[in-house]
Amino acid sequence: MAPDKVPMGRMFIDDEMMDAAQRILASGYWIKGPESKAFGAEWAEYCGALSGTPCSNGSVALIAALHSLDVGHGDEVIVPSHTYIASATCITLVGATPIFVEIEEEYYTIDSAAIEAAITPLTKAIIGVHLYGQPMSTDVYTVAKKHGIPVIEDSAQGHGGALNGQRIGSFGDIATFSFFPSKNMAVGGDGGAILTNREDLIQRVSTFIDHGRSDKYRNDVLGTNFRLSEIQCGIGRVQLKHLDGWVDRRNEIANRYSEAFSELTHIKTPKVREGATHAWHQYVLRVGDREAFQSHMSSMDISTGIHYPIPCHLQPVYSEHPQGKRGTLEYTEAVCDDIVSIPVMPLLTDEEVQRVIDAVIAWVP
Repeated sequence: MAPDKVPMGRMFIDDEMMDAAQRILASGYWIKGPESKAFGAEWAEYCGALSGTPCSNGSVALIAALHSLDVGHGDEVIVPSHTYIASATCITLVGATPIFVEIEEEYYTIDSAAIEAAITPLTKAIIGVHLYGQPMSTDVYTVAKKHGIPVIEDSAQGHGGALNGQRIGSFGDIATFSFFPSKNMAVGGDGGAILTNREDLIQRVSTFIDHGRSDKYRNDVLGTNFRLSEIQCGIGRVQLKHLDGWVDRRNEIANRYSEAFSELTHIKTPKVREGATHAWHQYVLRVGDREAFQSHMSSMDISTGIHYPIPCHLQPVYSEHPQGKRGTLEYTEAVCDDIVSIPVMPLLTDEEVQRVIDAVIAWVP
């Protein structure tokens, strides 16, 4: 019998998660209860942030972050083009303009020199992405501080990552997370969180995601419903207990890959920033002929992915954007043309990891 195909992801469900869901259902307290308060506090403490607020997903977390910083019409927000589209569309949705910049050649995160060059009097914020779980450079925060511009850490792929002993989510003014099922930890559905490291933003964030109200029928500021359910917060609290072990396993797998592929001259393996604990949401290779590589891997019963094939500035939604043409960000475009992700999720067995290694080594372009 042929082995099952090695997947890119595999869901973790245990008895404690099931018990938490049943307990919360039976309590009748399904929204705005003790689980959301506890999850927000525990997640902030884990990341080393001042305050945490759960919300309905990582995309609305970015919108809430921008709103809390008063970003709107006429403003510009600097963002890398090599990221998931939500990092950019949140800017457009609040009425501002995304200014797309290049990524670092080795680490695929936003380039601080490109940020410096893109700053104008209209720049209201910087969104930096810890892409694939790689912590972005501290130079980003240095440049931002120099110009008095707040930084939003888009940490949707960064759960458990750190730089020089400091966790992702505790560097910028605001950090946003996604708990989508494919992320490093999940909540049993869509989910997100907003962390802040500024006292003046704590109330603004929590108020905005709950209709801008100070009590049940008093709405002091513009807001909406971006809340996360009690059941999902309870599940998130259980998953958080496993996160460090999962990140350790991801690093173990990634290290095995990097060692096994170190002599392959036709494949570029990912680098880890000095001082970083990489969260390894994705392990991304650069290959010369992606279509042929993926076909080969599929024939060996190994799943692959592409994160991401189209840079944000070349997405159809930005076809009218001044940067919306090929050649604008040459390195980003080249990366997007040949990147491919291989399985690195922590529930892979050692036998599955070896199958992935054997399949990659067997590929001859």
